[in-house]
Amino acid sequence: MKGFTMTSFPSDLPRRKLLAGLSAAGLALAVPGPALALTTEEARALIDRLVAEINAVINSGKPERAMYADFEQIFARYAYVSGIARTILGPPARTASKAQMKAFTAAFRGYMARKYGKRFREFIGGRIIVQSARPLKSFFEVKTTAVLRGEPPFEVTFMVSDISGRSLFFDMLIEGISLLKAEKTEIGAMLDKRRGKLDLLIEDLRRAG
Repeated sequence: MKGFTMTSFPSDLPRRKLLAGLSAAGLALAVPGPALALTTEEARALIDRLVAEINAVINSGKPERAMYADFEQIFARYAYVSGIARTILGPPARTASKAQMKAFTAAFRGYMARKYGKRFREFIGGRIIVQSARPLKSFFEVKTTAVLRGEPPFEVTFMVSDISGRSLFFDMLIEGISLLKAEKTEIGAMLDKRRGKLDLLIEDLRRAG
């Protein structure tokens, strides 16, 4: 894949390992399928709206900083940000204060918007197309195709759940490679470099990306 380079992504992430990793990380997605209020049509509609907003931003002609601000708002509207942040932080999230988790979540949201906003800027002149949606055991999988100019199309898959009380995506896979898994590894390494000092990590995330 040439058009969407994620250097921090691991080379492979089979679905079983992804689901096991989510469970081990503490993202509670064990609600039985029939108990979900969310439907396949609603999951697809959510990603239809998300994709429409991303397409509008990448082809808006706005300057870079304005695009990143738009991406942060989109991420806040459509992603389970607090759950993703807690899962990616891992065990330190259990000992962090409420103030620290609030600060980390906000810093992480901005970091993600800038980091992945840079990748989405590569889509200028292209588009993302929703292809299909289907229920899995406790969430929904919505597949899309990213079409770039001069590059072969590739798959971007969103995992959608209403576990938070709202219909939101909790992971994004680029050709089967998990954002959640990649960022958990990267944030963990960043925290290790700062000797486990969460406040230092928060400050650095505010400037990173």
